Amino acid sequence: MDTVLITGCSSGYGLETARFFLAKGWHVIATMRTPREDILPQAERLRVLPLDVTSPESIAAAIGAAGPIDVLVNNAGIGVVGAFEATSMHTAREVFETNTFGVMAMMQAVIPQFRARQSGVIVNVTSSATLAAMPLAGVYTASKTAIAGLTGSVAFELAAFGIRVKLVEPGYAPTTRFAENGGARMQGLIPEAYAAFAQPIFSAFANPAAVTTEADVAEVVWQAVNDASDRLHFAAGADARALVQATSM
Repeated sequence: MDTVLITGCSSGYGLETARFFLAKGWHVIATMRTPREDILPQAERLRVLPLDVTSPESIAAAIGAAGPIDVLVNNAGIGVVGAFEATSMHTAREVFETNTFGVMAMMQAVIPQFRARQSGVIVNVTSSATLAAMPLAGVYTASKTAIAGLTGSVAFELAAFGIRVKLVEPGYAPTTRFAENGGARMQGLIPEAYAAFAQPIFSAFANPAAVTTEADVAEVVWQAVNDASDRLHFAAGADARALVQATSM
């Protein structure tokens, strides 16, 4: 029976992905900064571990406690929406520490065991913001685009060792805690000079034509994990798929 370690399982995509893999009969290691076992079904195949992907000590402890795994799903991430001009370098570094360097660190933590076994899968969850330019998302997009580039490159390196690396690109998911979790970080990031520009953008977000759900992402992560081809990109959600279609025309 396979074992998957998923980061960022306290809510949203990570939580739903953990539930999905449990329902499929897998062993699941659900990691969170602040572990909560009550939000997941009780199961002998489930372990909940503390993990802060920005801390080398926390990563080492989680990987040591997890033991051998077959799949890593890098889902943990933080968001920021606002004018680039108003986004401090402190905030930019905070976003990159989790979304970019945290993913890199987790990959480096598991690659040695995958390489030794000549098998394993890494799925990096990015965003449809990497598929086309979107306003008021410069720093967030940059953090995720860096991982998209990294994943494509590393997929070549690791294929030689029987390791598959995939990208899952979710669209806009209003039912997640993206805005709630990033609320404090996003205070003051729409200066008065940008108000008129931002207003129609936020109105469009409030009434989207199509959206992504947590279940969409969980299903596509499952698809990516079980895909034995050299396919790299997996859009998740109706809006993300529509964006792929529009940009490929």
